[in-house]
Amino acid sequence: MDDTLEDGSASTDTAKRRQILNGAAEMFLAQGFDATSMGQIAKHAGVSKGTLYVYFDSKETLFSAMVACHKERTAEQWLLPDPECTDVEATLLELSCNHIERLTDPKHVKLVRMVIAASERFPVVGQRFYEAGPALGARRLAGWLDTQVARGSLVIPDTTQAAWQLLGMLHHPTLVAVAMGGHPRPPREDMQEVARGAVRTFMAAYGPR
Repeated sequence: MDDTLEDGSASTDTAKRRQILNGAAEMFLAQGFDATSMGQIAKHAGVSKGTLYVYFDSKETLFSAMVACHKERTAEQWLLPDPECTDVEATLLELSCNHIERLTDPKHVKLVRMVIAASERFPVVGQRFYEAGPALGARRLAGWLDTQVARGSLVIPDTTQAAWQLLGMLHHPTLVAVAMGGHPRPPREDMQEVARGAVRTFMAAYGPR
């Protein structure tokens, strides 16, 4: 969608859609998918119910769009490290710490739980969540690892597999424990220790020989 049209219609349309998505996100995160109605979303977003249906023809469509939008703006965005960095280990450590903080943010945890609950009935929601989040992050990280391999900073036979390995070491002790195990969000020092352990293991496997 082009936001630069002279009459401003495209820009207005984009702003209205964003307004609806923001309102929907607040309602879904506060009440959950099942307890939230389209009427409540319209009221909270400050639009008429008719306007809401112009943009989204069902609650499932709106929820799916909200999930994709949320994921594009949050957890996996860190996976764009500077390709010109000279200290690979330090860069991975800093980015891993930041990633764990985003993963365990209460809003993100709520979203993960909602997606899991909704995916059985609406598989497309889970598919979009996966593609806009974990899969996107793994591709970005693998691309950065490719650059480091080409420079001789890392020795990795399969950068896609290596990317998933690092992400798994970050996700399982933190997001999985909080979102599914009911654990409290870990304190920052614990997040840093998880990140350090993951990066040490990664560098031991793939650091230059």
